[in-house]
Amino acid sequence: MSRQLRSAQTRLALIRSAARTFDEHGYPRAKLSAISAGAGVSTGALHFHFDTKAAVAAAVEEEAARTLHEAARTVRHLTPDPLQALVDTTHVLARQLATDVVARAGYRLNCQSAHRSGPDLRTRWHVCVCELLDRAGEQNLLVPGLAAEESAAALVGATTGFEVLAREDATWLAPSAVTGLWRSFLPILAGPGAPQTPAPSGPRTAPRERQRDASALVR
Repeated sequence: MSRQLRSAQTRLALIRSAARTFDEHGYPRAKLSAISAGAGVSTGALHFHFDTKAAVAAAVEEEAARTLHEAARTVRHLTPDPLQALVDTTHVLARQLATDVVARAGYRLNCQSAHRSGPDLRTRWHVCVCELLDRAGEQNLLVPGLAAEESAAALVGATTGFEVLAREDATWLAPSAVTGLWRSFLPILAGPGAPQTPAPSGPRTAPRERQRDASALVR
């Protein structure tokens, strides 16, 4: 194994360990010694890759943003119906936050303005919702006269609230919770022009999401 590949593997291990540490203890109480121990390396090896705890947090946030963006983009590419794509994207992102500690920790760091190092992910989600609703409107899939901007704000507020509530009770990100949300929203959104009512339960199987491994970082 090349030195470059070993270095990339160590960096990824540190990012994952940092995510677990931030997720369990929060940013203020997270210790660099715990992050390095969780990755199975020395603190010296950690400092080779990251100068400060803020730099580690920024790397976790960057990886989370990449993962969530790729998941959302994959759904939108696979689902031509914009309303169904919106439902499916919500399910996939909820699943990602529930099961992927890097995505979850990075998203939560991003939501804290004191630690945010990249673009606001909540704002990106708002833009995504608005774009899909605009496409649905252009295709006459929405209830006539529906205020798309108001609907987008309500959806973003509801889905963001699910993530916040899930910090104390993970069932808020369960498929059943997201399905219940869409059973309430879809009758308000879907108009007579829609060819069929979108399925509130989302995709039957998760779309294949690209995973970053160490070899991809050294190509």
